[in-house]
Amino acid sequence: MGIRAAIALALLVAGIAPAQADIFAFTDAAGVTHYSNVPADGRYALLLKDPEAAPESGAAGPSGTVQQRAAAIAPLIERAAREAAVQPALLRAVIAVESAFNPRAVSRAGAQGLMQLHPDTARRYGVAHPFDPAENLSGGARYLSDLLRRYNNNLELALAAYNAGEESVDRYGRRIPPFRETQHYVPAVLKVYRELLSRSARSPA
Repeated sequence: MGIRAAIALALLVAGIAPAQADIFAFTDAAGVTHYSNVPADGRYALLLKDPEAAPESGAAGPSGTVQQRAAAIAPLIERAAREAAVQPALLRAVIAVESAFNPRAVSRAGAQGLMQLHPDTARRYGVAHPFDPAENLSGGARYLSDLLRRYNNNLELALAAYNAGEESVDRYGRRIPPFRETQHYVPAVLKVYRELLSRSARSPA
């Protein structure tokens, strides 16, 4: 998915007015929702219309629309964020880009669940059931917290390491690695995160 489509989708599932992009989606037999701005498969249906129209209910997944899934796990996000000492808005942004709030999401590389934990990362943080939302969120939040400490609260580097691994960030001189996916991923998460913070600041106390 291109960066424009990734950001638009993430903003949609985070409950924010999306950027302009046609985005298509379908859920396969395993319950995994796939997204694209270039639908090469007949199973794709229009999710987000460029420039203005968006469906009222969003893309349906194994347990409702993305908006419904986001609302359902909101208390778990708050708890995981509090326990790991990270901002809930940051967790929401990572989840939006990683899995569109689908607890059954699986990537081509084998990452699993809401925060797309790789099996080795799941083991490292004691996540025995990566498709359990509470376990996945707890492990992912603690990993993100550790990365923020490792990179002195440099959010860009922490997100790059979350996507590409600490070894990759360190190998390239503690800079965002020159991987296309990572260079798309970091600004996508930051865009959603900043929009969430801005929306929170505009909300009445």
